[in-house]
Amino acid sequence: MKFVRFLMKNAALANAPKHIDHFSKFSPSPLSMKQFLDFGSTNACEKTSYVFLRQELPVRLSNILKEINLLPDRLICTPSVQMLQSWYVQSLFDIMNFLDKSPDDHRILTAFTEALVKIRDRHNDVVPTMAQGVLEYKEAFGQDHITNQNVQYFLDRFYMSRISIRMLINQHTLIFDGTTNPAHPKTIGSIDPSCKVAEVVRDAYESAKFLCDQYYLGSPELEIEEINSKCQKEPISIVYVPSHLYHMLFELFKNAMRATVETHESSPSLPPIKVMLALGDEDLSLKMSDRGGGVPLRKIEKLFSYMYSTAPTPQVDHSERAPLAGFGYGLPISRLYAQYFQGDLQLYSMEGYGTDAVIYLKALSTDSIEKLPVYNKSAWRHYKVSQEADDWCVPSKEPLNLAVHRASK
Repeated sequence: MKFVRFLMKNAALANAPKHIDHFSKFSPSPLSMKQFLDFGSTNACEKTSYVFLRQELPVRLSNILKEINLLPDRLICTPSVQMLQSWYVQSLFDIMNFLDKSPDDHRILTAFTEALVKIRDRHNDVVPTMAQGVLEYKEAFGQDHITNQNVQYFLDRFYMSRISIRMLINQHTLIFDGTTNPAHPKTIGSIDPSCKVAEVVRDAYESAKFLCDQYYLGSPELEIEEINSKCQKEPISIVYVPSHLYHMLFELFKNAMRATVETHESSPSLPPIKVMLALGDEDLSLKMSDRGGGVPLRKIEKLFSYMYSTAPTPQVDHSERAPLAGFGYGLPISRLYAQYFQGDLQLYSMEGYGTDAVIYLKALSTDSIEKLPVYNKSAWRHYKVSQEADDWCVPSKEPLNLAVHRASK
């Protein structure tokens, strides 16, 4: 019997390219925060969600699987990326098992929810696994401009796709598993209809402070200021996913604390980290200001690069304490969380003084619409770009010595 199952599984996997080609012809369907909220609060119907997800998840999985195949062959062949590909293909088949199953059968709906939990658990280590694959590639083959450009383009899209897939899975499983979160009874799945921003800021600060105190035996204080132009006496709250906001803020606090402590290690006291929250008609802006010495302008964009980290490369084995820096993916992935619902994350630094990190989020749930990658000819062309001569002068690292230049004539 095991041998029969083995043969059937291999026959199914052999058809994977055909199924991926089929589903990748469809574009993902982006949802707004309001649609997530309305569906979960007033029109929650497990059958409707089941019918939508069994079509939408294969589309999102297949779109990004097509892009994995456009990466350099030597990167695709790394053990980590091979493993990651197998996870995605297996998850695609897990969902496809339900394509012809009736939504009227309660046992099917239960089995579907269980399958989603299994997929979510399978994909828990996607970020470090892909990071390890990139690391294996860099160590074996080095870096070049075109590969760096393609890897940056791909990983932004790959991790954004992962965020969106987890969002869909979490909404379904949290709403329809029959339980409520006693700590957050008003949440709709993973969405808080009135997410108190300052509370999330303090939670993220306390978590980063705990790490910083362990690592450096000290940490800077926090100062928060709120400016609510809609209702001046009320604390700022928006419809948002608290875990996404927490992730962004935790990464920014870690960076700010590390820079502040290391810059002022010989000082008797540490300057505080200041956070300003401002709510307007369209945007909620969060500005985190530190006095951690800043970074040069030329390095700002590198901080968002997956191929660059200011910290030592982490060991793959798990240490007892989480370090304040790792693969260098904290900032680029935090920016993706901000961009996922049409926001952004930007850094403004003054070398010799400090850095302002600004998170922009949409104030209205109707404007917070998923930003999703689509596999098409435009995406394909990004991976086929050839290196061209720069049409701007590229300054050399050392200025030209005019005295030597004249003498040689």
